Amino acid sequence: MVKKCIVTGKKVAVGNRVSHSNRHVKRRLFPNLQKRRLLDPKTKKMVVVHITSRGLRTLKKWQREGKPYDLNALVKNT
Repeated sequence: MVKKCIVTGKKVAVGNRVSHSNRHVKRRLFPNLQKRRLLDPKTKKMVVVHITSRGLRTLKKWQREGKPYDLNALVKNT
């Protein structure tokens, strides 16, 4: 599965899990990715994308403002 958002560019981060005794163990922090079918406003076709919930909010804002975007171009850049 793709682990990067097409809009925000968020991807898997690495950090430490710290126990009560202060032992450190490596862990992975995953973005909140959703698999969605979205309508591409440029081509008027449905596109399946992996996008974070924050990215969905950004696309909604872009639509409200009338900002043009192309989902196919965003998918190909990632």
